[in-house]
Amino acid sequence: MANIKSAKKRILVNETKAARNKAIRSKVKTAIKKVDAAVAAGDKAAAQAALTAATTEIDKATTKGVYHKNTSSRKVSRLAKAVNNIA
Repeated sequence: MANIKSAKKRILVNETKAARNKAIRSKVKTAIKKVDAAVAAGDKAAAQAALTAATTEIDKATTKGVYHKNTSSRKVSRLAKAVNNIA
């Protein structure tokens, strides 16, 4: 355990930020799972709607610094490719 006041504060701040990042990542993962489920079911309309929502969540996470911009671009690209490949 830290003895210095600033080190104690850093621990608290890091815990707060980690909790925030975890919540944001969880939202993104849930949105991605919804797209994957719609793609697996072959429902093009639902997949398109889910893709829009997932893209929004991923972009928000990128803006907040949770994901790097290339990571978010890769995720969006893969989801869009999956949705576009539905017969």
